[in-house]
Amino acid sequence: MSPARTAAGRRWALAAGAAATTGALLAGCSGGGTSSASGASDTINYALPANFTPNWILPIGTAAHLNTNNSSISQSLWEPLIAYDGSAGKVGWNKDNSLATAADFADDSKSVTVTLGDRHWSDGKPITSRDVEFWFNLVKANKKDWASYSPGKAPDNWKSFKTVDDTHFTLTFDRAYNEQWMLANELSMIRPMPQHVWDKTSDSGSVSDLDRTPAGAKKVWKYLNGVAKKISGYATDPLWKTVSGPYTLKSFSTAGKVQLTANAEYDGQGKAHIKNVNLLPFTTTDAEENALRAGTVDYGYIKATDLGQKSQFTAKGYTVRPWSGWAITYMPYNFNNPKMGPVFKQLYARQAIQMSVNQKTLSKVVFNGTAVPTYGPIPQGQKSSFVSKKQQDNPYPYDTAKARKLLTGHGWSERGGTMVCTSPGDGEGHCGKGVDKGTKFSMQVLSQSGSTVTDNMMSALQSSFAKTGIDFHIKTAPVNSVLSQSGQCKASEPSCKWQLSFFGTAGSWYFPAYPSGDSLFAAGGGSNFGNYSDPEVDKLVARTTTSSSDEAMREYSAALAEKLPVVWLPEPDYQVSVVKKGLGGFAQDSLANFHPAMWKWTK
Repeated sequence: MSPARTAAGRRWALAAGAAATTGALLAGCSGGGTSSASGASDTINYALPANFTPNWILPIGTAAHLNTNNSSISQSLWEPLIAYDGSAGKVGWNKDNSLATAADFADDSKSVTVTLGDRHWSDGKPITSRDVEFWFNLVKANKKDWASYSPGKAPDNWKSFKTVDDTHFTLTFDRAYNEQWMLANELSMIRPMPQHVWDKTSDSGSVSDLDRTPAGAKKVWKYLNGVAKKISGYATDPLWKTVSGPYTLKSFSTAGKVQLTANAEYDGQGKAHIKNVNLLPFTTTDAEENALRAGTVDYGYIKATDLGQKSQFTAKGYTVRPWSGWAITYMPYNFNNPKMGPVFKQLYARQAIQMSVNQKTLSKVVFNGTAVPTYGPIPQGQKSSFVSKKQQDNPYPYDTAKARKLLTGHGWSERGGTMVCTSPGDGEGHCGKGVDKGTKFSMQVLSQSGSTVTDNMMSALQSSFAKTGIDFHIKTAPVNSVLSQSGQCKASEPSCKWQLSFFGTAGSWYFPAYPSGDSLFAAGGGSNFGNYSDPEVDKLVARTTTSSSDEAMREYSAALAEKLPVVWLPEPDYQVSVVKKGLGGFAQDSLANFHPAMWKWTK
């Protein structure tokens, strides 16, 4: 959802990574019969995660549409230049579902030449370097509207795009970069698009080379994004008929029900094994579980708290397995909120908040043992060389008494159970710059709805915050609404009313294999929702992208574990999957994408 990001490395585009860093994934399901819940061996009914309604089709993500399912569906229609995923059992470059066959870096690591395969669009036209250039030009001219944009990173650090021939192009960088990072975190975001169909400014307009000027590229961007907002027209608009992926779109309702059907003209190596895929939305986990109990879906999810009822599902012919992810979970602060922003900007205040979060108990009780604590910006659910000792050791263990003392030592006094600033101003014993006298330590979270587990966690947080003297108010909304209301803002803007945001029922942010935080925590990062800014952190983030040593990542890990740019929360398994026996051909992708082309009925 890039939120629950992403992305490559973004919540919008999650299929990015590099081999070995996330380890082995779950084995694919196998055994049993060969018919689906619909009774047809060429069909599968897939229950989308509860309250994660698809709402975007354009293969360029914007901040309001950072939904994991959008990414998975889009990549089934328009394959990435370089697809990374873990659905084959480990995270790596999946060349079967990539349009590129090779990426050769120059000796100085300042450029890369990419080779395209002999591939065609569904209308028979060849996929060429011009289609990559089209994507490049649109993103370059409209970078601030692209959800994956971080200042100084792509496309800023791509100095030039040079077409060598129809199947080769060269990207030149502004400096030498860590090749693993460049491949997994930046090149994997490139989504070749049909220039010969989309390079226009209206439905009736003629196609030309509009994208080759910034002004023209802005007009094309505006047109494509405008059409992409018309969900009811996805299945009928000719614009979306020209695809490169293993599937085409049969239907797409505004309620989120999506039907895919195999692309008969697909000429890649990742051909669909199952002809028809029905993606079914559910507003709650309970409704989804009822469908599983009724046997009307082939693939779905249950709550972690219902693992004790596993036998109910295995008796119906399902296998039940947790799906772990390469991710972190957190609540971003809105540092620009006019009321609480000045409080959030005080490190001691964030320390008191973090000390009031009992991650171990939340992981055990709320998540039934299917979550791991998160103490910093690097995923901790799977071993890696990126996590610092400081992050592993948890710099701010749960201690509400210590948290209270921290607040009272900085000018706060309890009034009616709530801490109130009684000593405003800078300096020792004072609340800090911008915190007015009489300010109540009262904060509100906008949390995604539809999950009992999330509701229970928020209630538990409310209780523990109260022990510290912090009021915590909970407001819920569907995840798409949470994302759209939690964007970057200025204090003077009406949209800056949000204080804390939570979109992490299935994990807040899924990384590529190289988990740098340039989009999340660098000043101006495309998914730095709360406008966190720290010059020291910016330098550390930059080093993670240029240094070939893992020590740069560990220094970044240690700094953010200490500086607390967000409220760190337990990282749950992405989902607990319930899969009909006989449906196999895949493993669960730790980057949170689902890959319907890999699914197949086995004997």
